[in-house]
Amino acid sequence: MREQLSRPMPNDLSRLPSERPALRSCDRAGRRGCRGFSLLELMIVIAIIVILALIALPGIPDKAIRDRVAEAVKLADIVKPPVATAWSTTGKLPFDNAAAGLPVADKIVNDMVRSVAVESGAIQITFGNKANVAVNGKVLTLRPGVVDDARIVPIVWVCGNAEPPAKMTAHGVNRTTVPERYLPLACHAARSP
Repeated sequence: MREQLSRPMPNDLSRLPSERPALRSCDRAGRRGCRGFSLLELMIVIAIIVILALIALPGIPDKAIRDRVAEAVKLADIVKPPVATAWSTTGKLPFDNAAAGLPVADKIVNDMVRSVAVESGAIQITFGNKANVAVNGKVLTLRPGVVDDARIVPIVWVCGNAEPPAKMTAHGVNRTTVPERYLPLACHAARSP
């Protein structure tokens, strides 16, 4: 008994390959042991991940541009009140920036917008400066939607190719040239079912 306790237990790794016990097969095809993924299985998993990434990636840049366009439209908020005031007091929309009491179009800028011009009540936003190449030099129009015989009704700003609400008329020319895929959803043309 003492002899068995003092002698070290044999380790499977210290045995010669011929002395090692046979590994149990992991499947019926006869592979020796389960040691993880085979190279083929790993390549298939990587291929699936790459395909899924390629499907998702094209929408990411479009969304980034769309978000920047929506952010840039907020610059028009400084132009809207003078146009709305002119409509509610006189019943006429200002012809240009000077008639609205605003600086010239090239002075209303930010990192995405080159100019903001009033044109017969409509606000023409021209993208430039650090804007993405896809929208640089393009225009987005915000037209005032009004009820012609009820000046007390607040103006609704109709963005891009969208239609004004029922019983309202959008004034000014829609000069929108920004591709629709980069426009915020509120600026899309209504689609018939």
